[in-house]
Amino acid sequence: MSDRAQPRLVHISSAVVSAFPERCAEVVARIEAIPDTEVHRVEGGKIVIVMEGASTGEIGGRLTEIALFDGVLSANMVFEQIEELDDIGVNS
Repeated sequence: MSDRAQPRLVHISSAVVSAFPERCAEVVARIEAIPDTEVHRVEGGKIVIVMEGASTGEIGGRLTEIALFDGVLSANMVFEQIEELDDIGVNS
């Protein structure tokens, strides 16, 4: 067994959430209340978000939660990147 600790990873994902235009402000407010989730753009019922988490499962669970919000038509992951925390300048 190695003395070296396993690297700490961060998963960074972007997604597009489609919402009924008349419910978009409400959906954005709910998304903004979720930790480690940021709204980057809103246009005509489309909401671009970025999420960070410790695993793909965590990110997927959060996206599923968003997909089930009232007023949401769909929530689809667009991109996921996995980085070691040291690579992005975060030290333990």
